[in-house]
Amino acid sequence: FADLGLAEWAVQACKELGMRRPTPVQHHCIPRILAGDDVLGLAQTGSGKTAAFALPILHRLAEDPFGVFALVVTPTRELAYQLAEQFRALGSCLHLRCAVVVGGMDMINQAQTLMQRPHVVIATPGRVKVLLEQNPDIPAVFARTKFLVLDEADRVLDVGFEEELRVVFQCLPKNRQTLLFSATMTSDLQTLLELSSNKAYFYEAYEGFKTVESLKQQYIFVPKNVKDVYLLHILSKMEEMGIRSAIIFVSTCRSCHLLSLLLEELDLEVAALHSFKSQSLRLAAVHRFKSGQVPILLATDVASRGLDIPTVDLVVNYDIPRYPRDYVHRVGRTARAGRGGLSLSIVTQNDVDLIHEIEAVLGKQLDKFDCKEKEVLDNITKVYKARRVATMKMMDDGFEEKAKARKAQK
Repeated sequence: FADLGLAEWAVQACKELGMRRPTPVQHHCIPRILAGDDVLGLAQTGSGKTAAFALPILHRLAEDPFGVFALVVTPTRELAYQLAEQFRALGSCLHLRCAVVVGGMDMINQAQTLMQRPHVVIATPGRVKVLLEQNPDIPAVFARTKFLVLDEADRVLDVGFEEELRVVFQCLPKNRQTLLFSATMTSDLQTLLELSSNKAYFYEAYEGFKTVESLKQQYIFVPKNVKDVYLLHILSKMEEMGIRSAIIFVSTCRSCHLLSLLLEELDLEVAALHSFKSQSLRLAAVHRFKSGQVPILLATDVASRGLDIPTVDLVVNYDIPRYPRDYVHRVGRTARAGRGGLSLSIVTQNDVDLIHEIEAVLGKQLDKFDCKEKEVLDNITKVYKARRVATMKMMDDGFEEKAKARKAQK
């Protein structure tokens, strides 16, 4: 890290955090950011992208400390909290003030926090837009910001956030540095790269959609009405397979909620993460899973991006994602930082085309997961019973009303 031009204290911080030597994305991007270039960095998930922008930002902050030095925009709330943790860890000796501004939390507090001008603000696009528009004092807070970072840039630049970004760009100074980091390249990023007139540096460390070599990718072909029975079978084999923890991805908040009730009914300990939950419950779920209190996390794609939980040994695609890039992000939650991992996709007759598309994009075929059908179906009555109970519980806990209210609000 010393060779990259970082200050002595930053090199020391890396050492204390067990970062021995820079990853390729850090090695290429840090000197360029220190030199004042705009950077677009593309690298696989789990390749150390956060430190690639956090270290040079903190290095420059230490030379000239002032409030709201950097604004980091990221697509999900969980990711915002994780980035804040990483900034605080890397900048622990700087007395770094870092603020997280996301939806689901008290807005008056957030406005007050921003008025105190923390060094680094990490925000989701929607909330930062509302604060900028509703409080006339807040745009001035960002008048001298030196860095704008878009993390998971392909998602932040997706159609949905155009309005929000426009508002953010308007209040930032023209002479800032813009850093974009992502694990997947999209046409939006390509266009930006072509438009960027001021010496942008482009670092690309992946060839198309790639998954790491240490990841075993398997599928299991099942009839649609016994998906849950197979899922239970896979989870009951965790200990035998030496799997400490698993993330199960589902496509909707409803199926995430129902599945969590079903698995609890079957005496499995699970935490559920989806956007119908309040922010404090979402953070609690991630914390319980990260700290190892609960071995299974059920999640919608809220968790497919960037969440770094070191001991995830298994990713199960209970529902196959619609886009191959989401598959790449999901399975990227395991086999991180050179460790091994297993991903298992539960395929029904409706998913065959999706799986072929994923295989075409990955350039390889998934292997078949071996299991004995008879052994699996022994549990069918138990699972069906649990499913009935779970459905009734879901009616009782008012989930449907919440869903309706939310639809109306949208």
